[in-house]
Amino acid sequence: MILNSIFHMNVQEQINEYITSQPEPKRNEMQELHHRTLQVIPGCKLWFDNGKNSEGKTVSNPNIGYGLYTIKYADGKTRDFFQIGLSANTVGISVYIMGIKDKTYLPQTYGKAIGKASVTGYCIKFKTLKDINIDILEAAIRYGVEATNEN
Repeated sequence: MILNSIFHMNVQEQINEYITSQPEPKRNEMQELHHRTLQVIPGCKLWFDNGKNSEGKTVSNPNIGYGLYTIKYADGKTRDFFQIGLSANTVGISVYIMGIKDKTYLPQTYGKAIGKASVTGYCIKFKTLKDINIDILEAAIRYGVEATNEN
């Protein structure tokens, strides 16, 4: 318990540390995406997930989260989660757009227009910002936020 309080940082500090820990040019691109996402969702709840489970085992890449929506599970349970996630990965950057019910919407709507990116039902992955149309990425983020705000 004492260890946790020694290393306890607020979410903004964790986000800043995560971004500054990235090598260039990824660091600048993560910083730009962070600022742009905050412009799309001003005043949103910020999250930081270090990618570790309750046992301290790494289960995913760390994620910066933006916004808030409630996941409703089939058994009736609910869980608060972020609407938009931003994560560095081994080859570039992933932007997660959570809570969209139609898993074909993102690839069909933004897949061709966004540029050199892999677009799945909830993730847009690219190597560098130069490879994509940032305005299309912002439109996808905006759509994701609006879609989960309606739920």
